[in-house]
Amino acid sequence: MPQIDVSGAGLSSEEPYRTPAAVSTVGQDEIGTFTGHSLGDVLRTMPGTFTRENMQNPGIAVNIRGFEGSGRVNMMIDGVRQNFRFTGHEAQGFTYVDPALLAGVDVQRGAVSTAGGAGALAGTANFRTLGIDDIIQAGKTWGAIGNLSWGTNGTGWSEMVGLGANLGPNAAIAGAVSHNDTNNYQNGDGVSQPYTAQNLTSGLFKARIDPTEDTRLAIGGVLYNNTFGANSYNQTVNSQTYTSNFTYTPDNPLIDFGLNGYYNQVDMTYDSPITVGSYTGRNVTDEGWGFDTSNTSRFDLGPVGVAAIYGAEWFQDYVSTVKGGVNPSGDSGTGGVFSQTTFSYGIVDFIAGLRYDYYDLDGNGTSKTQGGAYTVDQSEGRFDPKLTLAVNPLDWLQIYGSWSESFRPPTTFETLLGGNHPGSTTTFFPNPDLNPETQRGWEVGLNALYKQLFTQTDVATFKIDYYRMNVEDYITAECSRVGKYYGCYFDNVPGTTYVQGVELQGGYDMGVVFGQVSYTYTNTDMPAQMDGLGAHSYLPDNMATVTLGTRWLDSKLTVGGRGNFVSSSYIGDINAGSSTDDRVAGYSTWDAFASYQVNANLKVGVDATNLLDKLYTPALSTSGSGMGRTVVFNMKATF
Repeated sequence: MPQIDVSGAGLSSEEPYRTPAAVSTVGQDEIGTFTGHSLGDVLRTMPGTFTRENMQNPGIAVNIRGFEGSGRVNMMIDGVRQNFRFTGHEAQGFTYVDPALLAGVDVQRGAVSTAGGAGALAGTANFRTLGIDDIIQAGKTWGAIGNLSWGTNGTGWSEMVGLGANLGPNAAIAGAVSHNDTNNYQNGDGVSQPYTAQNLTSGLFKARIDPTEDTRLAIGGVLYNNTFGANSYNQTVNSQTYTSNFTYTPDNPLIDFGLNGYYNQVDMTYDSPITVGSYTGRNVTDEGWGFDTSNTSRFDLGPVGVAAIYGAEWFQDYVSTVKGGVNPSGDSGTGGVFSQTTFSYGIVDFIAGLRYDYYDLDGNGTSKTQGGAYTVDQSEGRFDPKLTLAVNPLDWLQIYGSWSESFRPPTTFETLLGGNHPGSTTTFFPNPDLNPETQRGWEVGLNALYKQLFTQTDVATFKIDYYRMNVEDYITAECSRVGKYYGCYFDNVPGTTYVQGVELQGGYDMGVVFGQVSYTYTNTDMPAQMDGLGAHSYLPDNMATVTLGTRWLDSKLTVGGRGNFVSSSYIGDINAGSSTDDRVAGYSTWDAFASYQVNANLKVGVDATNLLDKLYTPALSTSGSGMGRTVVFNMKATF
């Protein structure tokens, strides 16, 4: 069965409908058409997937099935973990990436048995940046791409250019730079939303060489610099992600080997207070390095075909803070060994996955509840199985069921939290006795991919799953008395909590007419996360996205629209004050898009988001209203 390659090309558009798991993907065209002001607008169209929105902070915080922050979802750039975290009044973890440099986003929901799954309770999200083959067209010795856009409602100008060249038959290089400078936008009532501007500059480079016919060595880097105003301070965020990949694929079914090494550093600095404040110079730096390696062997045991993936991964983080307030310094590592073997017999596939994950966490501090100075040095390992049975009664139909376990270790910030809230008497305590979160769940689903349904060229796709995840020792913030002291801290919730739901996605494309749909239903009894030490993460009960379009003039002209429908969502009793409801109102928005392929090298387009200029507050938002009507004109050139 197909698996997501977190360091390579990722999923094709058809692979989710052939994979017996809850996976989704979006490509470069969809990202370019619907990104608008936030990459979250694209991620929210995936079933079971959402993002926490802070209109002032450009970071991405992916939510899968109501789980977010602190590594519950492993967010990656080109397969490299993004573990930057900052404890405050918002998501406990951000990924900083420029949408203009993305080739696609792949999401896996639920336990992951292969690389990227270590310590991920609810799934993974991999942001794939432009590769050499995205810049150099097949058969050419060099290539260039350029994107230029201008938008209303503060969106302004955005520019991106990429260049690449083949250095003979066995080597190639490519690079790209991007810039976007936005102003504050207005909501549906025409009210300007303060501190929603940003000034983003980013870039990347990629290189590869094939020393032999069977080997490839590739290196890459993604650089990100952004200035914006959030959390009452003007901030600068710098992110650097570097990768090195080695593959060995001889003409031998037992060997398909890959070794990936990587380094990542995210640095956040408070440059100046927006109004007043004493935390100018605050700095949080997360420096991480890691690797993953795996091999795939294929062979037959009589009539049974076998494909076995086995390997190991590790990622180490070093967190340092200056004027960190409640945000501590500390070190942590997560990794393990894994295997996933597919046994195929006739129309039946049985997939047996097993991983042993391990973590360690080190740090120290001073706390009244710990009797003064204390040191944390904890580690724990765990076996996590995943079993899947898939039946393929027809070439175009697959039915599957799976059972899995996963775990998520406590983070440095959760364990070593301490200090006082700026401007108040609220005290925060560490909790060195936190247990890891563990999950046990099951899923049943159906995939369909049918070609030539009504015509010789049409394609119909459909994917639906029902899942249930039972979680023990869920970690959330609470405020209570610890001995003779009162304060706030992170703690394990006793007992078992659950999340269950339905996820659906599909589409139909017959050339002149096309459509896509996604739908999510979620039900849970999970405890509320207290806003302030993180933020609540409940998904809306019902979410749906419907896209319809048509192509004309030999498919050169494309015109279409999209509807986004979000029901009311629960925020948790703990976050509902005497004058605050415990639910956020639902909403619906409408978008429109059009593009025209002028010639082989030039494509122009326009898209409008929130076409009816509706006033709404996005679900899982930290501050501000959603964007009002925004129209973006764009031009893409390829040479």
